Amino acid sequence: MHPVNALSGIKVVDISTLFAGPTAAMLMGDFGADVIKVEHPRRGDPSRGHGHAKDGVGLWWKVLSRNKRTTGIDLSAPEGQELLKTVLADADVLIENFRPGTLERWNLSPEQLHEVNPRLVIARVTGFGQFGPMSNEPGFGTLAEAMSGFASMTGEPDGPPTLPPLALADGIAALAGAYTIMVALQGRQKTGKGQVLDLAIIEPILTVLGPQITAYRALGVVPERTGNRSTNNSPRNIYRTRDGRWLAISTSAQSIAERVIRLVGRPELVDEPWFASGRTRAQHADELDAAVGSWIAERDADDVIAAFSEAQAAVAPVYDVADVVADPQFQALGTVLDVPDPELGTVAMQNVLARLSGTPGEIRWAGPRLGEHTEEVLSEAGVSSEHIAALRQRGVVA
Repeated sequence: MHPVNALSGIKVVDISTLFAGPTAAMLMGDFGADVIKVEHPRRGDPSRGHGHAKDGVGLWWKVLSRNKRTTGIDLSAPEGQELLKTVLADADVLIENFRPGTLERWNLSPEQLHEVNPRLVIARVTGFGQFGPMSNEPGFGTLAEAMSGFASMTGEPDGPPTLPPLALADGIAALAGAYTIMVALQGRQKTGKGQVLDLAIIEPILTVLGPQITAYRALGVVPERTGNRSTNNSPRNIYRTRDGRWLAISTSAQSIAERVIRLVGRPELVDEPWFASGRTRAQHADELDAAVGSWIAERDADDVIAAFSEAQAAVAPVYDVADVVADPQFQALGTVLDVPDPELGTVAMQNVLARLSGTPGEIRWAGPRLGEHTEEVLSEAGVSSEHIAALRQRGVVA
């Protein structure tokens, strides 16, 4: 039986590029929204050429634009701007990430779009927001990772600030974007009107960094780099086994910390006054790491994992992507999905991010070719095939 998708009937027009906006649109498409991806008709979307490619086909694009229908429209051309308004006339959401003022320059300001469709939710995703001294600066996730404090608190104590090797701030902003779009749609249920959503990529990453601002303002605390250790609990680190594998251990729960230390043969440490809380245990991380690390170093990874499991203590191997694909837990969850694709045969990718019992998400297709759905998208908006052909001849659409 075909699943019931919670967001079916919601029309999302995605004119954004790398990476927060398109990922937010992808997340909505995973749960049934009709996502129309608008690209430049000649250059296509930048993500088509980003990262690895197979047979000249960008693999990141295949993931980022899954479940989207693609059309090429030149939004800098007046005819393209009018076409977008036509497509948006019955849309629920527009996602854009141009610099502030760009839509206004194209006669596509929120005020003008709300004249066409008062119920439209307009999500504006930028590096620094729609106002303020940096609002017109080019913004990327890397800058957010730097400015948020993430980089300053990541890395070894005697090393430099460390950036993540992936689009972390963009991914966090995408989750925040999808969530706040859904909030805006729920708000529309109450007011009957659309609204503008101003999402600055520098802000959502601050939320997941926890109470660092609160601690700074209350206590003057500025987080320092601690490597793989934590200032809130110990033992918490990466430890190497006899057979050269790496294992991660967390003892956020007091009971887990006690089990670990007893397991590694140091039960007397549990009776120390400082062992009673995570913060005070963290002050004795050298001693705890030495106890745990030496015990693990004398054993193979499988034996360590089995012993931790029997003791009901928390441990996990440090995986690379090959390990993820081969892991039986990920296999049981169906985390990796092979998606049929006319260009590449099949494309493996992460499945939808959560399982819903009543209205599950699904990946219906991978990222399509440029302009693959132009005819049907514009025809649905009431544009005649003759007009589409004429616009294609002039390079306005692909």
